[in-house]
Amino acid sequence: MRSGYVYIISNRICTVLYIGVTNNLVRRIQEHRDNKTVTSFSYRYNINRLLYFEYYERISDAIVREKQLKKWKRSWKLKLIIELNPAFEDLFKNLL
Repeated sequence: MRSGYVYIISNRICTVLYIGVTNNLVRRIQEHRDNKTVTSFSYRYNINRLLYFEYYERISDAIVREKQLKKWKRSWKLKLIIELNPAFEDLFKNLL
């Protein structure tokens, strides 16, 4: 059984929120930071700051949560981030 993460990343000024799911959080965030694909959403909006993540024992549960969060209003997503990360710090540096 594979585990997984659901995560929220943003740009420096938090104008755009991106929600994703992965089985390797460090690798996936690094991919967003590398911005190698010019046509990608993260490249277009310079999204590279990890603001929030949740761990799940099963990747299928992370996928369900990702779909749920994507339906949420922006204000609900921001409230969720603030509960874990009130300073909107980049959590990626703590993963390394």
